[in-house]
Amino acid sequence: MHSPDDLRLISHLHGGFPLSDRPFLEVGRALGWSEDLVIERLRHLLSHGELTRFGPLFQIERAGGRFVLAAMAVPEERFDAVAAQVNALPEVAHNYRREHALNMWFVIATEDAAQVSAVIGQLEAATGLPVLAFPKEREYAVELRLPLMEPADGTH
Repeated sequence: MHSPDDLRLISHLHGGFPLSDRPFLEVGRALGWSEDLVIERLRHLLSHGELTRFGPLFQIERAGGRFVLAAMAVPEERFDAVAAQVNALPEVAHNYRREHALNMWFVIATEDAAQVSAVIGQLEAATGLPVLAFPKEREYAVELRLPLMEPADGTH
């Protein structure tokens, strides 16, 4: 269970982070905390798995790179070994299992759009399995904010 202070911190950071020389100091000031306390609480939340990620989201295409969703049909008896091969590549952003014929899905992130084909070729050669690529055709900005705390005035 999160402490009320942790919920305040997460709620405050959801959807925005100061772009400044001392962003944690600014967050601390807004919450009435020290800079060190903000950093300590974030480290705690990350190390205990209460937050799985804290960092920026980039539009890699603006910098010349590319994100591609990819999938493979991996025989169950080889799943762990193939996952290790896929995850060993620095271009693989994350990998997850699905209950589907295409049971392994992952994101390939490259600095140069032309590198995607090379990464796919490398994976196919290493695993002996075809990789299906699903490049982004259109970007959608969807933001979901769920309240973490009851409002102070009791309204919803």
